[in-house]
Amino acid sequence: MNLKPLSASLKVSGQLLPEDIEALKELGFASVICNRPDDEQPEQPSHHALQAACHQAGMQFAYLPVVPGVITDDEVHTFATLIDALPRPVAAYCRTGTRAAMLWALSEVVHNGASFAHVLSVASDAGYDLSSIATRLQQGPASGD
Repeated sequence: MNLKPLSASLKVSGQLLPEDIEALKELGFASVICNRPDDEQPEQPSHHALQAACHQAGMQFAYLPVVPGVITDDEVHTFATLIDALPRPVAAYCRTGTRAAMLWALSEVVHNGASFAHVLSVASDAGYDLSSIATRLQQGPASGD
């Protein structure tokens, strides 16, 4: 588990395992968002396994699977809604953390009015290259898929 901060209430990570959930709880996390579709790779734990571990730890869990390279406006809106609604802090994960970081960046620009430069800087500081969505980020609230 390698959590990288994007805001005071959100950290992103590559694939989490059910055994990571208790450690997240001990770190103070209240919720987990899974942005990785089930069966993306063999041997990856299903979202059901993570959901069960979260439930056992008394944490909230949300499943918002996103296909690599195809983040829709609806997924961005849903991610923003989840971040606002779930108890904080939140850990979001996918295979490497990049999709979760992209969802955060797009939701910050589109829903919270953050600047393109700000989200790129924060993501870069966390180790994520968002150049593949730079044009969409620059378009701001008028962006679309």
